Amino acid sequence: MDKFLADKKAICVFVLPAFLIFAVIVIAPIFFSSYYSTLRWDGFGNGAFIGLQNFVGLFTNTADGFPKSIINSFILAGLSVFVQLPLALFFALVLARGIKGEVFYRTVYFIPVILSTVVIGQLWMKIYHPSFGLLNIFLSTVGLKSLTHAWLGSTDTALFAAFIPSVWQYIGYHMLLMYASAKSVSDDIYEAAKIDGASEAAIARYITIPLIMPMIKICVIFAVIGSLKSFDLVYILTGGGPVHASEVPSTLMFNTIFFKYMYGYGSAMAVFIIAECLLFTVAIQKLLKAEDSL
Repeated sequence: MDKFLADKKAICVFVLPAFLIFAVIVIAPIFFSSYYSTLRWDGFGNGAFIGLQNFVGLFTNTADGFPKSIINSFILAGLSVFVQLPLALFFALVLARGIKGEVFYRTVYFIPVILSTVVIGQLWMKIYHPSFGLLNIFLSTVGLKSLTHAWLGSTDTALFAAFIPSVWQYIGYHMLLMYASAKSVSDDIYEAAKIDGASEAAIARYITIPLIMPMIKICVIFAVIGSLKSFDLVYILTGGGPVHASEVPSTLMFNTIFFKYMYGYGSAMAVFIIAECLLFTVAIQKLLKAEDSL
């Protein structure tokens, strides 16, 4: 193996096919989008080169709601980090302690992850339905009819109504990552802690969580980046409406390109999303490394 790893030409031969596929599928579209973002182009014929005007328009043209969509994506990222991940960590810690029915609960929590996003969207649309939705029926049953709402049709509630399913869907995903990391901790450490009289809460706080912190950090990055480029579930539930109330950058980009035929302007949004995800990935990694060095 050492002899093979020392042969740089052999490594290049094996890596080259994967790199070419990656370049065609990922890198080339980024370059094309970057080029299109400098054009005023409707998708037909030749576009006119306008430099960085599309990027300036993203933040000066308030009619399309791009700044608001960015704020909405930050709200979703906040919900993911401060609601989704703590719940996932709690379930992971409980299941990793070997409770009765561990395999059953682990499977149940993971089911939303493997379900089609379209199915989940249809499910939550039934829950939110203003006339026969489960949520309004429940509120009416318990005497809170005044709180019934057209959850996805109101500008006051559409944002969080669209984000709650997104947060709920991936709790099981992060739980499974943390659960696998927690299960890798040696039982000898837990037994030593129990002999010293440590409670389950103390074991989780002072042993399990510090030992699985690298996986928690990865989950934080996944949660933030996934929120910044979220699209499918929000688009199915609200399409970004009403009146851009639940708009996120990806839904706005899709509508701009395929319904308004503003390919150049939509490409500028795509480039912004890519740059934003890269920037936040680097920033989070540096922030977490800085905390480690303290």
